[in-house]
Amino acid sequence: MHRIRTACLTACLLLAGPMLGGSLLHAQTSADEQAIRTAMQRSADDWNRGDLDSFATVYKNSPDTIFMGSTVSRGYAGMLKTYKAHYATAEARGVLTFSNVEVHLLDANVATMIGNCHIERTSGKNDDCLYSLIWQKTAEGWKIVLDHSTAAPGKKS
Repeated sequence: MHRIRTACLTACLLLAGPMLGGSLLHAQTSADEQAIRTAMQRSADDWNRGDLDSFATVYKNSPDTIFMGSTVSRGYAGMLKTYKAHYATAEARGVLTFSNVEVHLLDANVATMIGNCHIERTSGKNDDCLYSLIWQKTAEGWKIVLDHSTAAPGKKS
C-alpha cells in the first residue's frame, strides 16, 4: 500500500511540475510582456507631449543600439539628435499611435515586438510604418536595442 501511495504521489508531482512551472513562467511572461507594452505606450505618450528626451529612453542608451530604415545607423546619441532635428515641431511630430502590436518573448532577457505605427498630422501629410523591435531586459528595465522601421506599403498619405 505504501508503494502505491508513493507511486501515485510521484506521478502527481511529475505531472503537476510542468503545470506549476508553466504557470509561473506564464506569470513572468505576462509581467514582462506588460512591461514592454507599457514602455512602448509611455514612449508614444512622451512623443505626443513633445518630450523627445523622454521618448528616447525606451531605447538602450548605447553606441551599439541599431536603427534600420532606408539606412542603418548606430548609437543612441545620434538617434536622439536626428529625432530632434526632424521632429522639432508639433506639426512635424503629429500624433503617434501603435496598432497590431505583438510581443514575443524569446527568453527571460530578450523579446521581439512587431506592429504598425501611424503619425496623424493636421496638414494631412500622415505617415504609416511597419516596425520590428528587439528588446533587451536591462538593469533599467526593458529597452529597445534594434529598431527596424519602414514605410508601410501603400499607406503614405
